[in-house]
Amino acid sequence: MNRLTEKEAVELIKYADLKELGEMALKRKRELHPKKITTFVVDRNINYTNVCWVDCNFCAFYRHGKDDDAYVLSFEEIGKKIEELQAIGGTQILFQGGVHPKLKIQWYEELLEWISKNYPDITIHGFSAIEIDYIARISKLSYKEVLERLKAKGLFSIPGAGAEILVDKVRDIIAPKKLDTKDWLEVHKEAHKIGMKSTATMMFGSVESDEDIVEHFRVLRELQDETGGFRAFIMWSFQPYGTKLYKDGLVKTKASPNRYLRLLAVARLYLDNFKNIQSSWVTQGSYIGQLALLFGANDLGSTMMEENVVAAAGAVNRMNQEQMISLIKDIGEFPAKRDTAYNILERF
Repeated sequence: MNRLTEKEAVELIKYADLKELGEMALKRKRELHPKKITTFVVDRNINYTNVCWVDCNFCAFYRHGKDDDAYVLSFEEIGKKIEELQAIGGTQILFQGGVHPKLKIQWYEELLEWISKNYPDITIHGFSAIEIDYIARISKLSYKEVLERLKAKGLFSIPGAGAEILVDKVRDIIAPKKLDTKDWLEVHKEAHKIGMKSTATMMFGSVESDEDIVEHFRVLRELQDETGGFRAFIMWSFQPYGTKLYKDGLVKTKASPNRYLRLLAVARLYLDNFKNIQSSWVTQGSYIGQLALLFGANDLGSTMMEENVVAAAGAVNRMNQEQMISLIKDIGEFPAKRDTAYNILERF
């Protein structure tokens, strides 16, 4: 199969008929997933702190340390959240926080060790590239040393958050303090080299062009060619309301569902070395999330017992396991609960 070129991908984004694009993406999905199984994971986002010094212009969640509503969760508070997840059959926690200026690697090691000891059946998927980068800097360690130490204490894999658009001219506008494209890729590469898998993400709908989106796809495909370490690709639309980009007039509205489906289909066609692509029902709502399954997505992502970051910018969508099963069956596919590594745990 001839690989889609960057030029061809840009042309598909700009000019392709949406229905035909969806059919092409669904055909490719069927080649990779001929049994028509659509997966999901029962997990919980735990935002262990909202204190952050990075001040991204697209974020409505972060606070500074002296703000009245700034917090760092205690281990006991985190434990209570894990127990609530276990009560509904959850298997994974997704740990993400602000980039707290005072938390060094020892705090993260103690947290991971405490969870691994008290909740050995829970998989820890956590700490994005920006968090790893800052832990390395404040602790005077290399990325490899940080990742090896966290892995030794129980970290299973890292999420793709912080990618936004992997083009520095875009990053300089939306997140000028955040690590650059090269460093984001380097964190994931180092994780893959020590046998730790990760996910890749994209947030579209801020100030990027079609060409920037395809450049983002390109660098992900190249790293996946090299390491094979990405388990999945997840794409979501920027939620502008309440953010600095919106207040400053740089972004006036959020991207349409049409735009989301178009980019999702092209991602499925271009990212030919990614087996799994998640639907972003959290930002799109359950029915566009369902439609995404006909535009290349094979996974509905997480039941998202708790979500605070995009909710802070106005996107509040909820879905439980039963609703996911119903949406999947409704389009003639077969629902299955999975774990972090995409092993099937239960079919319905």
